[in-house]
Amino acid sequence: MPVSVVQTAGKGVIRLQGAIDIGCAAELKGFLAEGLKRGGRLCISLEDVTVVDVTAVQLLWAAAREAKNSDVDFSLEGPAPEAVRAALEICGTGELPVLA
Repeated sequence: MPVSVVQTAGKGVIRLQGAIDIGCAAELKGFLAEGLKRGGRLCISLEDVTVVDVTAVQLLWAAAREAKNSDVDFSLEGPAPEAVRAALEICGTGELPVLA
């Protein structure tokens, strides 16, 4: 899972690439936890993601819930590929904030 993390004043962006699945769940969880710990605003870029499985979706949902409880502004940045958007919808993540 190639990942790049960009931190600017008050905003962190985690850019994910390729297949985001159970094989990289621990790594993704670590990046999300670190981003939430920094506070402010946390954006997850899904533009270059090719596949997302239910494990990754659950981690994103849990991060969004934790952000809400911690007053962190959390969102998914788009545009996400159709397959990724479909996986998010199938998993019932309509509550996740998505930026166009």
